[in-house]
Amino acid sequence: MEHHLGGLIAHYGYAGILIALSLGIVGLPIPDETLLTYAGFAAYQGTLSLPLVILFSFCGSASGITVSYAIGYKLGLPFLKKFGPKIHITEEKITGTHRMFERYGNILLIIGYYIPGVRHLTAYVAAISQMDFRKFMVFAYTGAFIWTLTFVLLGYFLGERWVLVHQGIKRYGVYVLIALLLIAAGVWLYRQRKKAV
Repeated sequence: MEHHLGGLIAHYGYAGILIALSLGIVGLPIPDETLLTYAGFAAYQGTLSLPLVILFSFCGSASGITVSYAIGYKLGLPFLKKFGPKIHITEEKITGTHRMFERYGNILLIIGYYIPGVRHLTAYVAAISQMDFRKFMVFAYTGAFIWTLTFVLLGYFLGERWVLVHQGIKRYGVYVLIALLLIAAGVWLYRQRKKAV
């Protein structure tokens, strides 16, 4: 894994990060968190500039989710159901994400980045649900910034131990998902109580 990521960054630099993240968010099987963490590690080594890694990572994520929204808006659910399985987007994932979006909507656009499978679908579902694009941008781009910053800084501050993030995601991914869903549920309950007052 390290060899491939090192090659990508050595050959294409910041543009490689941007393009890989764009394609990963659209749905291609690219290990997004691992790429972000490795890019942070490259900044730690001095190979790349930390501010530029953060900037290009954000731009890649934001452009990927924007393309996903555009595809969802123009081509809709039938397209996603027909071609989604070719990039590991199954009908079950689509249905599950749609249900989550109906409940948590805006919050899901922010925390969905942390949930593999969900981050690839939130923009499609937002577009299919006819969410206003300006509103979509506020939440989706906020999520993109927080998500990319999290993993780039993890790689930067962990340094040589950046691999621990990749191993942790593989080992504890389900627990991370559950924790995020609990946080989302807590935020939703808090808002409901605030509305009732």
